[in-house]
Amino acid sequence: MHGRNLSVVGMMLLCVVFTGAGIGICRAESSKAAAQDNEAHDTETGKLFDAHGTGIRYHFHDTDMDFNFGSLVLGSTVNHGVEIGEAFYTASQIKDGDAASWQEEWYKMAQRAEARGEGSLAAGQRLSARDQLLRAAYYYRFSLLSILPTDPRLEERARKSRNLMQKAGALIDPPLEYFEIPFEGTVLPGFFRKAAPGTRPAKTLIMIGGGETFAEDLFFYIAPQAYDRGYNFMTVDLPGQGILPMEGKIFRPDMYVPMKAVVDYALSRPDVDSARLAAFGYSGGGGFVPQAAMHDPRIKAIAMSSGVVDAYPLFSTMPAVVASPEEVAAWTSFHRNIVKAICWRWGVPMDKPSGLAAANKGFTFDPAGIGVPVLLIVGEGEYQSDEVRRQQQVILEGVANPMKKLVVTPANEGASNHCIMENRSLVSQVLFDWLDEAFKK
Repeated sequence: MHGRNLSVVGMMLLCVVFTGAGIGICRAESSKAAAQDNEAHDTETGKLFDAHGTGIRYHFHDTDMDFNFGSLVLGSTVNHGVEIGEAFYTASQIKDGDAASWQEEWYKMAQRAEARGEGSLAAGQRLSARDQLLRAAYYYRFSLLSILPTDPRLEERARKSRNLMQKAGALIDPPLEYFEIPFEGTVLPGFFRKAAPGTRPAKTLIMIGGGETFAEDLFFYIAPQAYDRGYNFMTVDLPGQGILPMEGKIFRPDMYVPMKAVVDYALSRPDVDSARLAAFGYSGGGGFVPQAAMHDPRIKAIAMSSGVVDAYPLFSTMPAVVASPEEVAAWTSFHRNIVKAICWRWGVPMDKPSGLAAANKGFTFDPAGIGVPVLLIVGEGEYQSDEVRRQQQVILEGVANPMKKLVVTPANEGASNHCIMENRSLVSQVLFDWLDEAFKK
């Protein structure tokens, strides 16, 4: 079942605005071929929808590896997370679908970039050092994909990535600050970059990731665009993310509890404008952020890509959750390890991915409890899932605030995948244009 792609052809962008309801919908309409493919992935009829399907092949035949290469890796190019030459050279050395090969080749490229960066830093070339060390930090993070939590290299490389991110962050102007929020016997680690030097209060975006996220991912997702738009940028690892599961901090249904600690920290800073504090969550963050907004009126606007009203039905139809023993046996080592790592983050035995559905019971929020402006951003490929569409509609119908909008980004602009990581410029345009309007009111 794993490896199904979406065949999306002949796309045409259609924008419909319901001004009376205060809802703007930018919807990508598919050709007959795409509609037929959508029908083949109808979750409501019991058929499967692979959130990691990409619609096109970037380099690898293994679907999971190709999704991560095209979205996580190449998508970060706009924000200087990778160099194209380095990315494709690394990919050329990786055995398709092989976990060990992926881990080793990204590790070797990380070492090369780190050596260049350290050489520049020793020579007093701060800008060169900054660029090389930022990429080195992210290459080490890429090498974490498919490393199992029982492997000591996971923690070793994660800390290496974070340490280099801190070193590079000190070379950015204004600096990228590392912080730790005390929480239930441990800390929630994160990064903050001011919109401008000094302590003048500024509008602020808190970005929250999902089930496979490290805080570094979110810096490379949208932090530079936030800065360009005059926003402070803040991101953090919540329980379940980064390496917090090593301390027993797995995902939990009451994600609004750690989110409250995050908001407490944000509003403790004099450079954060309490009247213009927004939160944006992608993947699982599309459920954590609105749940937090239900319980915390200090959050003044929220965005989701996409919105997750109830995680249980989404997980119940994932190919990895319903796979037969024969299908599991046919998985590549890369995909198998990715699934095991996700199980670990949810507190599920790593050899029992079927347990992920039950583990997601209770990960819900009530749209009627959301009183702030709401933006939903969904890639066209992901929007072909009937369950994804249904949940966005539940949100739009349930939220009372008239400033609510759904934007479906189009495949023919390379903005189709889960989290839309492959076109971050388009996501930034949609998000920040909307937030600017929300904060005018």
